[in-house]
Amino acid sequence: MSRQDVVIAAEGLRKVFRRGGREHVAVAGATFQMARGRNLGIVGESGSGKSTLARMVMGLERPNAGSVTVCGEDMTVKALSRAARKRRAKLTQMVYQDPFGSLDPRQTVESTLREVLSIHGTHDRKSRELRIAELCDLVGLTEQQRGRNPKDLSGGQRQRVAIARALAVEPRMILLDEAVAALDISIQAQILNLLLDVQESTGTDYVLISHDLAVVGFLTEDVIVMRDGRIVEQGRTADVLADPREPYTRVLRDSVPSSDWRREGVLEGIAGRVVPESTAG
Repeated sequence: MSRQDVVIAAEGLRKVFRRGGREHVAVAGATFQMARGRNLGIVGESGSGKSTLARMVMGLERPNAGSVTVCGEDMTVKALSRAARKRRAKLTQMVYQDPFGSLDPRQTVESTLREVLSIHGTHDRKSRELRIAELCDLVGLTEQQRGRNPKDLSGGQRQRVAIARALAVEPRMILLDEAVAALDISIQAQILNLLLDVQESTGTDYVLISHDLAVVGFLTEDVIVMRDGRIVEQGRTADVLADPREPYTRVLRDSVPSSDWRREGVLEGIAGRVVPESTAG
């Protein structure tokens, strides 16, 4: 893979948190790459280290060891200047699980997008308003919804606003942190189809953090499976789902058909019953 084809390159990433005088290794020696045009899934139950790994990719956490670059930019170096922060914002944006918590409750959809565009260089009023209309059309927000505050929108509509806000910067990559987990299943399907449509229109790549292998299988080409801070399996998503090598990955996959597979804690509870590698098989 040439350097131009690499979106993320991580080598030996390690993150240790100290709590009450004790050390907790959140990520232990993570090494992986993400190729341009191939969405990446990062999966595992709560506490597996996937969100900490994502925060290091975003430059929001500094690793204790290892390196990570996004489109050649060293994300372990803190962006101190305004110019550096704006440059980094155009590399990667984030869409969170809770769209309500990530949006300013005082701002309408239009004012939210207007603020982002003003910060990132669209100062001409006519161009800015045209871009707001374009972004709203892209994510399926009506003219009426554009004038509303987050409290007056549904969960799915708020997530569409969050996606539009991320796209306003025209980033190379968007990191989706459990971005559909809080939505009803029917709304999840709408947002996932929207993400594919947006990708076709913009060419933006996605990193999807999830415990939900059904969602990962729908949206990604490659996947990393994490457990206890370590990458235990990685490869093409279709291959990993069809024939996982690790017992832990098989548990995650086999839990999907269950009638209550989306209930909180189900995957975590099943994962605790995996046969340890040393005694498996």
